[in-house]
Amino acid sequence: MGGIERIAAAIGEELRRRLPGQRKTQREGLALLVATMLSERSANLMDLAAALPRAAERIDMRYQWIARLLANPLVDPAEVMAPFAREVLARAAEAGRVELILDQSKLSDRHQVLMLALRFGERALPLAWHVEETAGAMGWVHQAPLLDLVAAWLPEGAAAMVLGDRFYGTAEAIAACAARGWDYRLRLKGNLRVLARDGSVAPVARLAGTQLYLTGVELTAKRAPTNIGVVHDPGHDEPWIVAMSDEPTYLSTLDYARRWGIEPMFSDFKSRGFGLDDTQIRYPDRLARLVLVMALALHCAVSTGVQDEASRPLPAEAKPAGKRRKNVARSRVSWFTRGLRCIARLLQSALPLPPLWANPARN
Repeated sequence: MGGIERIAAAIGEELRRRLPGQRKTQREGLALLVATMLSERSANLMDLAAALPRAAERIDMRYQWIARLLANPLVDPAEVMAPFAREVLARAAEAGRVELILDQSKLSDRHQVLMLALRFGERALPLAWHVEETAGAMGWVHQAPLLDLVAAWLPEGAAAMVLGDRFYGTAEAIAACAARGWDYRLRLKGNLRVLARDGSVAPVARLAGTQLYLTGVELTAKRAPTNIGVVHDPGHDEPWIVAMSDEPTYLSTLDYARRWGIEPMFSDFKSRGFGLDDTQIRYPDRLARLVLVMALALHCAVSTGVQDEASRPLPAEAKPAGKRRKNVARSRVSWFTRGLRCIARLLQSALPLPPLWANPARN
């Protein structure tokens, strides 16, 4: 058994344990494709077909096998992701407030992906997504199902906060967060009209020019109640005008910056990781399943990186935080990159992948 088969067997066991009702052919197919993705770090189907360890000798037959798997309507990304998402959400809830980031990214000239991710360390882990053939932003009709899906996966009573850019600072999003008791930091467009406590109505940008913190205001004709904080730091062309559930202060407004954790994750999917932007897939449903393969690969890589850091820390990392040199944090590689490097060693030695999210003791 070669390296890819060993990794695939371990991933297949993770899928079997979390999805006992999944068809064996689906489980084995997904596991093999995720393992090949981790080996080749490419979203190009021909590259994956060339490395795929299947009995078919001709590369075009292996390519067709991959294409059939991605076209299979019985492979539901949300169904497959549910147990993986529940596990990382539960871990995040145990550590404190769960931070959910909503953002959109371009996959190709024709396709965009709307992603709801969990902030994890300084980056993010994918939870749920929607792929659409569009050149513009995806609205509330696509955002709402993702929030509903992840809300069902959260542990009961978990504290959560939703972070989103100006495309997501809407009355609907604010009302949805409020209905669930979630905190939120949603940046607002400057032309949104605000009803102030004194009864005056004005674009939020005009009010932000005179007041840094607004409480008890209502957004747009839908009268969504919220608070607003404004930060305009030196070097920024525009201020951050952020709607929030909490009392607006400088620090609570700065919480919005935590949404940037999703940007490195998109880079992990694309140029710095699996090269998703190089794919030639034309159908949104097939792209969504390819994102599923990458999401599972990313969870595997990050989990492996976390465990590798815990079990084999560098000398500087092994020191207590207060005694580390100031440049240690800057020099550390991400858990994703560290995990990929560790998996490369496992592939070369034909060793299995460690169990996901195990908690090894430090040496």
